[in-house]
Amino acid sequence: MEAPDPTDLLNRIEADGHGAFFAAPTLWVAMANHPSFGERDLSSLRKAYYGASVMPGPVLDRLRSALPDLGFYNCFGQSEIGPLATVLRPEDHADRPASAGRSTLFVELRVVDEHGAQVAPGELGEVVYRSPQLCLGYWDKPEETEEAFRDGWFHSGDLVRADAEGYIEVVDRIKDVINTGGVLVASREIEDVLFAHPGVAEAAVVGVADAKWIEAVTAYVVPSADTDSEALPDLLVKHVREHLAPFKVPKAVRLVEELPRNASGKILKRELRELRDRPASTA
Repeated sequence: MEAPDPTDLLNRIEADGHGAFFAAPTLWVAMANHPSFGERDLSSLRKAYYGASVMPGPVLDRLRSALPDLGFYNCFGQSEIGPLATVLRPEDHADRPASAGRSTLFVELRVVDEHGAQVAPGELGEVVYRSPQLCLGYWDKPEETEEAFRDGWFHSGDLVRADAEGYIEVVDRIKDVINTGGVLVASREIEDVLFAHPGVAEAAVVGVADAKWIEAVTAYVVPSADTDSEALPDLLVKHVREHLAPFKVPKAVRLVEELPRNASGKILKRELRELRDRPASTA
C-alpha cells in the first residue's frame, strides 16, 4: 500500500476545508517537514488526531506552535482493544505533551511488573487492560492467546509509566527497548533528540545484535532536504552525545531514503534490524 502524499493531503485540507484529520505520526512528520507547510491555510482544521505509534516530541511542539488554535488528540491503543485505550485531550497537551492520556470509557488499565504486580505511580511497567471491547484471542493461536490474556488482563507489550492521576507516558514497546552493554535504553528518548536536529526529516532507533554490546544502538535517518548527507552522521552522533549519556549515543547512524512502514504508516523496526549492509558513522 502506497503511503499518502503529504502534498496531496495539504492541498485537500486547504481546498476542501476539512475540520478534523487523523494520521499516524510519520505522516504528521512528513506534513510538518513539507516545504510549504508554513504557508498553508489550515485554519479550517479544529481537531487533529494522531496515533498508531509515538509522536516525536519536537515534531509535536512544531505542530502546536504553527497551529495554536488546533486541538490535538493523542489516541493510544492497539487492534486488540478496538483500537482505542487512552486519549490525551487538547486541554492536557500543554502540561503533559509526552503523555498518551488516560483510559477511555469502558477501559480499565493497570501498570504492572514482570510478575503482574501493580507498580507505584512513576515506576516503569507494562500496561495491561480489561475491557468489553477487547478481542477474545488470536485466531488459531492458542499459545499466543494464553500468553497475552493471562491472569484476566490483556498484556499490551507497551512499557509505560503512569502518574498518580492515571495519565500514562509510553516509553517504548518492550521488544524495542535496547539492551546495550547490559544497560536498557528506550529508543524513543534517542529519537526525540534526533528529531530536534534540523538535518533530520525522520528517524528510528533500534538495537542491532552485536558481539561486544549485546545490542548496538543504531539510528536510521532520512535526511532533511538540502542537508549535507556526507557530514550528517557524524554531526548526529555529536548532537546526541551533547544531550544524552554516552551509552545512549548511537554506535552507528545509517542514512536511508525512507523508513519501512506498514499500511497504517507505522515504522517497521523489525525490518530495520535486518538492514546491516549500509555505510554508517560509528560512535
